Amino acid sequence: MTAGTPHLTVVSGPTAVGKGTVVARLAAEHPELYVSVSATTRPPRPGERDGVHYWFVSDDRFDEMVADGELLEWAVVHGRHRYGTPRAPVLAALAAGQQALLEIDLQGARQVKQNWPSARFVFLAPPSWEELVRRLVGRGTETEEQRERRLATARTELEAVSEFDHVVVNAEIGQAVGDLVALLGL
Repeated sequence: MTAGTPHLTVVSGPTAVGKGTVVARLAAEHPELYVSVSATTRPPRPGERDGVHYWFVSDDRFDEMVADGELLEWAVVHGRHRYGTPRAPVLAALAAGQQALLEIDLQGARQVKQNWPSARFVFLAPPSWEELVRRLVGRGTETEEQRERRLATARTELEAVSEFDHVVVNAEIGQAVGDLVALLGL
């Protein structure tokens, strides 16, 4: 694989590690990079827009997408809502010569690895467990019960680091973006 050639890259990591923040900055600095927008059955958080942050779909529509093979991967996340990556836009971006990036959870990354083993897999890691907890609590978007569920999930997700081709530690957003730019050859 040559740096800069059209390629699928998967960025995953534990909840609250900053995947969304890092990938949003990367996309803003590199508009030539196609970043997939996931579909989800969860309701939007304040400030999230349909088609920008996620495609917010009903359970029935998500069922149709699964049945019709419209998703590259999908999973139930944190035991509650479903998330998935629409297949057609990713394939179209790659066919047009763009690098494509998926920002997805561990379950989804494992599915992509089974179905697309030539993809590049990057694990975004926190600098420490304490920092991960601080970031999750600092978001203020979850109840105490939701935070505890996410932290339990994060412990399991951190154990999967060896399943990835590369590890980027998100100690600081600019540094993490720079590490991704180098990996992607942008």
